[in-house]
Amino acid sequence: MPNITAPTLAFPSKAFPAQQAGAPAGLIGEMLFSEVVGKYSTLCKSQKVFYTSAIITAPASFLTATQLGPMLWNKPGSGLDAHILAIGVSSPTTASTVAGAIGYASNNQATAPTSPSAIVAVNGYAGGGASQMGAVNAGGVVIILPVPIFMPLIAINTAATSVTAVSTNWLDIGGALIIAPGNVGYICGSAVLTTLVLHVAIIWAELPV
Repeated sequence: MPNITAPTLAFPSKAFPAQQAGAPAGLIGEMLFSEVVGKYSTLCKSQKVFYTSAIITAPASFLTATQLGPMLWNKPGSGLDAHILAIGVSSPTTASTVAGAIGYASNNQATAPTSPSAIVAVNGYAGGGASQMGAVNAGGVVIILPVPIFMPLIAINTAATSVTAVSTNWLDIGGALIIAPGNVGYICGSAVLTTLVLHVAIIWAELPV
């Protein structure tokens, strides 16, 4: 059977082509490229990916109007959707006295959350542009009607921090959660995770509606 050939891929500038034009196409030639360029590399290259983090003490319940975040508010008319790519947490410095979960909730929010503490949204492309979405906060007061639905993501137990209090510290959401203009999304607890202290990060992409 003759080899199946295809034109070489259009690589970014300064990239090293693993396959020359006219060479057999298939898994091996493409694998060399895919192992260098990660899952979100194209979005990062186009300067659409952002991340932020904050140290949180006793994460608030998802039902509480006053949240600790990180919190992403997408202003009405932004023309952008915030696609949540992943969240991460550090190992706790102080364990929780309440078992529960770190997760995500969202709600309608026509105006910016009140009493926020602004935190910096960093472009995933070092040297890239600033976020154009709305506000990125370490906390603030959100609208709680209608009552949001909690999405548990990372389990938290009550073990001593010298043992373990986090089942995993990284969760790839892959854009399954999206914050549309005029809405807020926030990282929160399934309950008030009393005494828990940990670092919480969130990564998102800002893409046209």
